[in-house]
Amino acid sequence: MKNTNRTFTMIKPDAMRNGHMGSILTHIEKAGFKILAMKLTKLSPNQAKEFYNIHKERPFFNDLIDYITSGPIVAAILEKENAVEEFRNLIGNTNPKEAQEGTIRKIYAKSIDANAIHGSDSDENAEIESNFHFSKDDIL
Repeated sequence: MKNTNRTFTMIKPDAMRNGHMGSILTHIEKAGFKILAMKLTKLSPNQAKEFYNIHKERPFFNDLIDYITSGPIVAAILEKENAVEEFRNLIGNTNPKEAQEGTIRKIYAKSIDANAIHGSDSDENAEIESNFHFSKDDIL
């Protein structure tokens, strides 16, 4: 049975470059999420290709790899009841122009490509993405 109380997130290079890490983490904590694991890292091109393998046939794949490897990211595992859905609501639409007021992407994202933050879209992907970045020993 999947743990539906956990999700995975990455604060993306554009948000890091623009100095929004602390503010975004504050939004996450104020929304009631507990941070179970977190690290500042920079993905290599090979790591990025493995992480985004699901998109390898898409025309935007190479641009995505260039973008996500362009600077540091913060990877984190979060916990809250109904975490995936709650976190998707907190971060808002992928396109910040369509995101609800007060969501992380509405506040911090610059474009659909530079959209500040990643959030898992399902319990299954949350587990896969969490396991990609963290071992069981890393999680509180």
